[in-house]
Amino acid sequence: MLDSAFAHWLETNAEGIDQGQSDPQQVLAQIAQAQVLRIGVSQAAGGLGGQVSDAVEAIAAIASHSLAAAFVCWGQRAFIEYLLQSPNQALRERLLAQLLSGELAGATGLSNAMKYLSGIEALQVRAQPEGEGWALNGRLHWVTNLRKSGFVVAAAIEDDAGGPPLVLAIPSSQAGLERSDDLQLMGLQSSNTAALTFRQVQLSRDWLLHDNACEFLPKVRPAFLALQCGMSIGLARRALDEVATHLQGRGAFLEEARLVLKQRLENTVGQLQQGLLDGRFVSQPAALFKLRIILAESAADALQLELQASGGKAYLTAYGQGFARRWRESAFVPIVTPSLVQLRAELQRQAAAA
Repeated sequence: MLDSAFAHWLETNAEGIDQGQSDPQQVLAQIAQAQVLRIGVSQAAGGLGGQVSDAVEAIAAIASHSLAAAFVCWGQRAFIEYLLQSPNQALRERLLAQLLSGELAGATGLSNAMKYLSGIEALQVRAQPEGEGWALNGRLHWVTNLRKSGFVVAAAIEDDAGGPPLVLAIPSSQAGLERSDDLQLMGLQSSNTAALTFRQVQLSRDWLLHDNACEFLPKVRPAFLALQCGMSIGLARRALDEVATHLQGRGAFLEEARLVLKQRLENTVGQLQQGLLDGRFVSQPAALFKLRIILAESAADALQLELQASGGKAYLTAYGQGFARRWRESAFVPIVTPSLVQLRAELQRQAAAA
């Protein structure tokens, strides 16, 4: 799935990307240069063809080397998907080529919106109608891929005029839009993750992705979550590969556990791919939520198995650096929005309402 030069770059730079010792500008540039962003985008739109499920596999392949790089790729590819599904053709024609080439960074600021869709959280940015557009005020507390050289961020906006919430694309060049310093995370440091504050940001209707978030978000949610699942898939696969390397035919009990976990993982991936292809996740989001939970748990279980297979060596700096990074990465998977707690709460709410 990944060309060898890009895979080697990821493997060589994984620690630096995670710890912020690599230039964040280079992460997206390398992803774009490897043509990963064009996977699952039609040739007519400038892509390589294929389905969103192919893009999921591409993100998984990146995550097997670096979850931070996969996180950046997810943000960019998710924004591309919003643009592809937006009725605003003029905006798509204006931005898509720059996003596919990595010249422009696309940030998916819709985590707040996905929680809003499930009734978990209110929208954090508001729009006051003004002239032929809006004035925006509010804050997004955690957004990835906010590249300092320029970005465009998608956000769901509460309409103070009383209409349905909007989905807008907001360019970083707009006056009143402030990017914080990079958040000091435990890892993922070269992912350009920061907060955004909106103070009377003027925006015209040219930047409208959709005029009704309650219609648009359920349509893009399958891609949003499935692309995110690529991170769990890649991390789990890498950990299981490491287990096989450590065992080398020894440890029959651990080998049996590895095979059982691998089968569970790939069966779940198959269900995810089938659901994307047949479109069921639009009307049955709970099915997708359950798969996201299983995949996150599979990543955690795979890391636990890697620890057992490697033994005390995993705790030695000289040998265990890659494992330590993957352990941190596995701790991030359950809390990326929507978190497993939020997904389980939504499933419980749906079950109670049934």
